[in-house]
Amino acid sequence: MSEDGKMDHVDKILAQWRRERPDLDVEPMGILGRLKRLSTHLSREVEAVLMKQGLSSSAFDVLATLRRAGAPHRLSPGELLEMTMVSSGTMTNRIDQLEKAGYVERILNPEDRRSVLIALTEKGLATVETAVDAHVVNQHRLSKNLSAADKAELDRLLRKFLADFE
Repeated sequence: MSEDGKMDHVDKILAQWRRERPDLDVEPMGILGRLKRLSTHLSREVEAVLMKQGLSSSAFDVLATLRRAGAPHRLSPGELLEMTMVSSGTMTNRIDQLEKAGYVERILNPEDRRSVLIALTEKGLATVETAVDAHVVNQHRLSKNLSAADKAELDRLLRKFLADFE
C-alpha cells in the first residue's frame, strides 16, 4: 500500500496470489511488477515528449549518444553498439533512418579508411539539443513527486539492483 493507504494495481495482484497461493513468497513479484509498470508509464511519457520533437526514443538514443560523446560528435558503429542495448542489425537500421532524415552522416574514418564513423549533421545537432532540453524538463516533471532524499535513495537502490545484471 502507498503512504496514503491506497492500494495500487500491483497490491491487488499480490493480494490475489496470496489468497490463491499462500505458500508462495510473492514479495519480489511486487518489486518487479512495480518496476515493469513504472517503466511502461515512463516510456509512454518520454516517447510523447520526444515525438513532439519529431523523434522516436530509439532515434533520440542514437543522437543523444553522439551528442554526449563530445565534439566532433562522431562514433564508430561499434562504439554506438557498446553504448546502447541493441543488436547490430537494429543499430544499422537506426543509422540508415537517421541518415535518410538528415540527422547523421557516414564519414570515412580518418584513422582507418576501411571503416566509417557516424557523425551528427548540423541538423542532427540542432535537433538533439532541442530534444534533450525538453527531455530533461520532462524527467524533472516525472520525478517531481520524490524528494531529493527519495531520489538519492531510489538511485542508490536501483544502482545496487542493476549491478547484478551489468
